Amino acid sequence: MATRVFPIKGATTDYCRIRITKMAISSTSIPKFALSNSLRLTSLKPKLPSSLIFKSQTPKPLTLKPNRRNQITSLFTGIVEEMGKVRELGFDESGESFDMVIHSPTVLEDVNLGDSIAVNGTCLTVTEFDSERLEFKVGLAPETLRKTSLIELEKGSVVNLERAVKPSTRMGGHFVQGHVDGTGEIVSMDVEGDSLWIKVKTSPEILKFIVAKGFIAVDGTSLTVVDVFDEEECFNFMLVEYTQQKVVIPLKKIGQKVNLEVDILGKYVERLLSSGFVESIKSR
Repeated sequence: MATRVFPIKGATTDYCRIRITKMAISSTSIPKFALSNSLRLTSLKPKLPSSLIFKSQTPKPLTLKPNRRNQITSLFTGIVEEMGKVRELGFDESGESFDMVIHSPTVLEDVNLGDSIAVNGTCLTVTEFDSERLEFKVGLAPETLRKTSLIELEKGSVVNLERAVKPSTRMGGHFVQGHVDGTGEIVSMDVEGDSLWIKVKTSPEILKFIVAKGFIAVDGTSLTVVDVFDEEECFNFMLVEYTQQKVVIPLKKIGQKVNLEVDILGKYVERLLSSGFVESIKSR
């Protein structure tokens, strides 16, 4: 018998469990929709494009600060488990929560309410799931839509999915938090044999943490940086044939955005250097 689990009122939240607060979205009204007991959202896509609803803000330099945002509550490896498909997305019947329903047979095998799942590298919380329809629902905060490429998703989009690791999980990639630092824009995609070279342009605030032969998570995929082009504000990486078939990056086009999470070790190093920690050690 299939199980249907629904959210418990009054549940606590953390960084990956953000509740969307009510926002004023100009004078244009956005319809409210009912959520059926089978988790099926009905025509949830808003009339206004998400880019107009969730306006971008000036990016801030990446620095490590002692707040909840930088606490590791879930951990991923950047090894994509499956590609899921967006079934519905938009506001719920209250008009307060912007939700997304994803079809995903694999990650639902042992899912529980409150579990963390990386969607294109963004740590999101399972708020409802339907084991019969093989779907789960997550909420998207306004800041998440401003900060990530999820704002470009629509019904039918394919997304990378990875469940948070367990203590027994084999570490096949690198330490990924699911805390997207920002986005990059694909500027070139070149084929060489059965490999695909991809160049991405990003902001100087993110690029300073990217080094040749270092790790980076692109749409939640753990990849090795090949080269960094400081003058172009770009970096590139290569996807072998197998990886091309398992992740969403090759399905994107030039000009589209990708989520970027730099190696957290680089941010810790910057924090130590900027705090004067190294100088204090030298003076001892």
